[in-house]
Amino acid sequence: VMVGAVLTQNTAWRNVVQALGNLRRDRLLSPRAVHTASPAVLRRAVRSSGYYNQKAKKLKYLANFFLKDGCLRTGRVPHRAALLSIWGVGEETADSILLYAFHEPVFVIDAYTRRLLARLGWAEEKTSYRQVQEMMQRSLPPDRVKYNEYHALIVEHAKRHCRKKPVCDGCPVALMCPWPASLAERAGETPS
Repeated sequence: VMVGAVLTQNTAWRNVVQALGNLRRDRLLSPRAVHTASPAVLRRAVRSSGYYNQKAKKLKYLANFFLKDGCLRTGRVPHRAALLSIWGVGEETADSILLYAFHEPVFVIDAYTRRLLARLGWAEEKTSYRQVQEMMQRSLPPDRVKYNEYHALIVEHAKRHCRKKPVCDGCPVALMCPWPASLAERAGETPS
């Protein structure tokens, strides 16, 4: 899960699946294995995920953190600030690790969530990560299962309808979304 959170940065999930398969095949999915693997071996394994030089390095930093911190051994949840101190781990990656690996009730904010909320007029696209996250967490009970499900539903919705170029036909939130009207206004036509 944590490796996937790093590999999914700036790439499609299908590319991550291939890289995870390579890492699994090469037995490189534990902190110890990543720590001891040569950078060349890691780069080759994660090549399909793009930015493989940086991602291999990020995996090394992440593995080293967990080897030193000991939380995997003790079952203790790492602090968000500690995760953010790891080179290559930003807010979305840290929160993905907390939600999906440690089952903490933290809402993950990604590009899909930002796009959907901006189009609905609920947040500006430039609203900070923490502000959007706080808005989502205030709106929903602190439940990791619900956060996981809502995030998955937002991702699926964005892939089907709320794309960069929206597909408004059949969109389940079209009636409450000002985007189709503003899109038609700007383009002088109706959205697809």
